[in-house]
Amino acid sequence: MNKAEREQCILDNINLVRYIASKYYTESIGIEYEDLVSYGTMGLIDAANKYEDDRNCKFSTFASMKIKASIIDEIRRRSAVSRNDVANINKYNYAVKELQNNLFREPTELEIAKFLRVSTAEIHKIENNIHLMSTTSLDTVIFQGNNDITLVDTLKAEESSLPDKKILEDERVEILAKAIDMLKEKDKLVLSLYYYEELNLKEIGRILEVSESRVCQLHSRAIVNLRNAMNKLNYNIA
Repeated sequence: MNKAEREQCILDNINLVRYIASKYYTESIGIEYEDLVSYGTMGLIDAANKYEDDRNCKFSTFASMKIKASIIDEIRRRSAVSRNDVANINKYNYAVKELQNNLFREPTELEIAKFLRVSTAEIHKIENNIHLMSTTSLDTVIFQGNNDITLVDTLKAEESSLPDKKILEDERVEILAKAIDMLKEKDKLVLSLYYYEELNLKEIGRILEVSESRVCQLHSRAIVNLRNAMNKLNYNIA
C-alpha cells in the first residue's frame, strides 16, 4: 500500500479499534477506555505499515490481530500479577475444586471465602486477577508451538474448520475440546459469548441479566473450571 492507502485504512478502521478496546475494558484492569483505544490505534498503525496486498486475509482481519496484541501487551505491562497473587489464585482454584466435589454444585463466593478463611472482598480481588490473567493469555494463545491454538479456535471448531488441517489432528485441540465439553452449560455460554461472539462484559451482562461485575466473576469461574477440566485430562494450559 502507498501512504495514502495506509492513511485511509487507518481512518476506515478506527471504529474497529474502539470496538476491540471496549471488549477488553473493565474497571479491574486499571486502564481507562480511551487509553486502550490509544494503544489499539498504535496496533492499527503497525498493521497498516506491515500489511501486504497479497496476504491471504483481509486487512481488517490482520489489523484485528495487531490491535488486540497492542492492547494486551499494555494490559500485561501495567497489570503484572505478583507471586503472591498467583499463590492466591492457586488456593482459589483448589478451593473451588474441593467444594465442587463436596457439594456437587458450584460453590458460592461466601463458601469459597469461608473455605479459604478470607473475606469476600479478597475473593473479588482474586477473581479479578483470574479474569485479567485469562484476558492476557487464553484470549491470545492457549498452546504455544509451531501451531498456536487459541480458545476461540476451539470454540469455533464445531461450526467451521480451523485454518490448518494439521491443527485439527493435533492432540492438544482434542484435549481442549474435551475439557470444554466437560463444562456446565453456563460456563460454555460465558466462554462462547466472550471469545467466540466477542461480546464485552457489559453486553454479556445484558444477555444474562446480571451486572458487569457478576459477568467478570462468571468468566473467572469458567476459566477456573476449564483449567480444572484440563488437569483432569492430565494436561496443563500454558
